[in-house]
Amino acid sequence: MTLTDSNPTTARNKLDGSKFDTLDALESEAIHVFREVAGEFERPVILFSGGKDSTVLLHLAIKAFWPAPLPFALLHVDTGHNLPEVLEFRDRIVEKYNLRLHVASVEDYIADGRLTERPDGIRNPLQTVPLLDAITENRFDAVFGGGRRDEERSRAKERIFSLRNAFGQWDPKRQRPELWNLYNGRHSPGEHVRVFPLSNFTELDIWRYIAREDIELASIYYAHQRPVYRRDGMWMTPGVWGGPADGESLETRSVRYRTVGDGSTTGAILSDAVTNEDILDEVAASRLTERGATRGDDRVSEAAMEDRKREGYF
Repeated sequence: MTLTDSNPTTARNKLDGSKFDTLDALESEAIHVFREVAGEFERPVILFSGGKDSTVLLHLAIKAFWPAPLPFALLHVDTGHNLPEVLEFRDRIVEKYNLRLHVASVEDYIADGRLTERPDGIRNPLQTVPLLDAITENRFDAVFGGGRRDEERSRAKERIFSLRNAFGQWDPKRQRPELWNLYNGRHSPGEHVRVFPLSNFTELDIWRYIAREDIELASIYYAHQRPVYRRDGMWMTPGVWGGPADGESLETRSVRYRTVGDGSTTGAILSDAVTNEDILDEVAASRLTERGATRGDDRVSEAAMEDRKREGYF
């Protein structure tokens, strides 16, 4: 992850007005949001999973306050079913930039009986309780997430500042107007605000920004050889979560991941894209969002994500 290489050029471009493009505008908006939160809230935290969106989020946050240290801690809700490459990347970035990381473990909640393993083995829906407990215990009043409006229908309804009640629940009817880049962070005791600086990025914008800024990502985002099996139209990888089942055959294919989630429900896509430029071409030609194409937990129903958001999920 490079943080400062593009700053002088970007500054010159903005001064002469000749090269200010969509990415500059999106970057400027996100940095403005980070600085607004720093000024309005007492204990913000950044959700960081090691996925591409949270990595771009962290890059922008560091850039917003450079050369001062990042004034926010990081929080990861670990399902225990994460791909090992992603966890290795998460820990390496935390160490590299001397960041503070809080980990809320779904595995711990299952072990002591606070949560029960689902019959289907999917743990993404189990993240809500550890997330809300971590917010309460650490008194976080603003929680940054990497959600984007192009990902899914319910996320398209989300404001950049999204008020959550004392139970962490989201009510679309309580969304506040956001006019002229003015954000209302007021909240009652016990409530908090979810903040989405990447709201107006698309998946293609994310990859264009990664390429422009030369942002380091977890290796699974690029094509690699991996043993996979076919399930519900997705290429799944075996792990501690199990698989393949009877009738599913394991084969080694060239794949990459468009999104990172619970290994039991997040699929890879067949791909030979090994560079950012290759991926840009691939994403530009796609007609499915990354969640729609590779996230089994979002296929449960058309309102699956909205139902989870109402319970306190992102």
